[in-house]
Amino acid sequence: MQEFGFESEGKLMPIVESEVEKPAAQGAAMEITVSRQDLVKELTATQSVVERKTTIPILSNFLIEAEGDRLNITATDLDQAIRTSAEAKVKKPGACTIPARKLYDYVKLLPEGDISIKLLENHWVQIRSGRSNTKMVGMARANYPQVPEFPTVAVTSISTLALKTLIARTIFAISNEESRYTLNGALLVIKAESLAMVATDGHRLSFVEKPNEILEGISGEKRVLIPRKALQELQQLLSASDAEKVEFADDEHTLFFRVGHRTLSTRKLSGQFPNFEAVMPRDNTKFAVVRSSELSAAIQRVAQFADERSGAIRLRLEGNELKISSSSTESGESEDTIDTPYSSDPIMVGFNSVYILDFLKALNNEGEVRLEFKDSQSAGQMRPEDPDAEYKYRYVLMPMRI
Repeated sequence: MQEFGFESEGKLMPIVESEVEKPAAQGAAMEITVSRQDLVKELTATQSVVERKTTIPILSNFLIEAEGDRLNITATDLDQAIRTSAEAKVKKPGACTIPARKLYDYVKLLPEGDISIKLLENHWVQIRSGRSNTKMVGMARANYPQVPEFPTVAVTSISTLALKTLIARTIFAISNEESRYTLNGALLVIKAESLAMVATDGHRLSFVEKPNEILEGISGEKRVLIPRKALQELQQLLSASDAEKVEFADDEHTLFFRVGHRTLSTRKLSGQFPNFEAVMPRDNTKFAVVRSSELSAAIQRVAQFADERSGAIRLRLEGNELKISSSSTESGESEDTIDTPYSSDPIMVGFNSVYILDFLKALNNEGEVRLEFKDSQSAGQMRPEDPDAEYKYRYVLMPMRI
C-alpha cells in the first residue's frame, strides 16, 4: 500500500525524577474513613493507568494520601499519571501505597457503607467495612515516584465537548508502529480562535478543526503532540465527567489535563510531527456525495469478500453510480451499487475498507459524505457534506493497487 511521503524521528521525553523524597516517617499513622461508593468511583478512574507487567513493583500500587478532609489517590506508570480525590474523614493524616488491582477488586465486592483504611506497621494496611476485616501488604511511600505538579501559570481552558470530538475523530488514525515515534500520538493545534487535532499512520490522515473557538491566554499558535495512551485515558476522563471545561497546561517535559477534580499528566512525545498540510489534496475535482449509512452498509457487505490481509475494495464512479466491489480467490466476489449524481470521467480507486469504515463510524454513520478524487494513483479525500457544520473534518486516504 502506498504511504504519504514523510518520515520523522522522535521519542518520549526522558522522565525527570524529582530529587525531593518524602520522609519515610510520613504516613506512619494514617487513619481515614471514606464511603465505598466514592472510593470505587475514584479507583475506577485511576486503575487503568497502573502498570500491570512492571519490573518496578511500586508502580503496581496506588499512592493514597490523606490530609484535611480529602483522600488523594495517585496512579502512574512513569509515562503518565492520574491524580484524583474523594471526600474523607481524616482521623490521622498520612500516606501509604496499596496494591492497586487487589484494592480495586476487593473494594468493589464490599457492601455499600463506610470503609476505614488504617496504616499499620511494616507498610501493612488494614481495610475494614461492616464485619469485613482485611490486611493488605503495602510498600514504603518513600519509594513511590514523584508525580509532576500541575503548573500554576499559562493554563488554558478548553471545551470538554470540543476536545472529546477532536479525539474521537482522530484517535483511530494514530500509528501502531512503535518505531515511528512521532506518529504514535495526535497533534493538538491551539490558536487564539480555533482548536484542531490531526493524526496519521502514513496510510491515512485525519484532520478536524473547530473554528471560532475562543481560547484565552493563547497568542500565536501552540502545537503539542499527545501520546495515544494519554488520549485514551483522556477520553475516559472526559466521558466520566460533567465538567464543561478542561484545564490544559504544559511544562518542558509534561502535558497536564485537569478534568474536574481529576488530573492526567503525561510525558510529551518529542520530535517533529510530519508536515501534514503538505499531503492535503488540493485538486481532487472528481467527487460524489452519498449517505454515510448507505455507504457504510454497502462497504461492510462487500468487504466480506475482500482479501483478508489487505481488506482492499474498489470504488468506481461512472454514470451517476458509485459501484463498490471486492474479490478474492478464497471467498469469491461482491458488488454493491449506490445511485449518486456523477457525470465526470469514470474513475476507479482501491482503498482499505477498514479505513473508510473507521471514518464513517467517527461520524456515527450520520448525514452525507463527499468523496473527492483526482485519479486512481492519488490520495482520496472524504469529508462530511455539511457547509454549516460546527467542525471542519477532512480524512485523507492513500489508494491501494488492486
